[in-house]
Amino acid sequence: MTDPITPPVAAVRPPVAALLLGYAGLLPPMVGIAIRVIDPAKGGMMLALSLFYAALILSFLGGMWWGMAAARVTGAAMTLWLAVAVVPTLVALTAGAVLFASVVSAAAIVAAGLLGSLLVDMALVRAGHAPPWWMKLRVPLSVGLAALTLLAGLLAQR
Repeated sequence: MTDPITPPVAAVRPPVAALLLGYAGLLPPMVGIAIRVIDPAKGGMMLALSLFYAALILSFLGGMWWGMAAARVTGAAMTLWLAVAVVPTLVALTAGAVLFASVVSAAAIVAAGLLGSLLVDMALVRAGHAPPWWMKLRVPLSVGLAALTLLAGLLAQR
């Protein structure tokens, strides 16, 4: 018999597919950084793609929030969640605009957006709109991608 207050262990572990696909999502910036280190002449384009990829992922997070809110919330609360859900795309767009002036600043904006997204993810879990295992997946992926994005931005400056 399980305690009705404590979810079963399987409910707090991310599904294997989410783990595999989530961590596979860290491969594109890892490959871009590796190519830059191995072949600096070709690596610049790969770093740019890494930064673009991270901005896409940030925007994707907003899409996930939109879907979670639309599936579970109504009225004014839904309006608030949907408004929050468009912020990552606006942050990614801002980073894209800044990219032309400073690669490091653009990388920092995306990294800050990724780390800031964890606050919304935590709120979604607390509100019951995301599964109990959500943060066990989101924290390492957001921190990992933020770190890789900053590294790509710094390497692009060289």
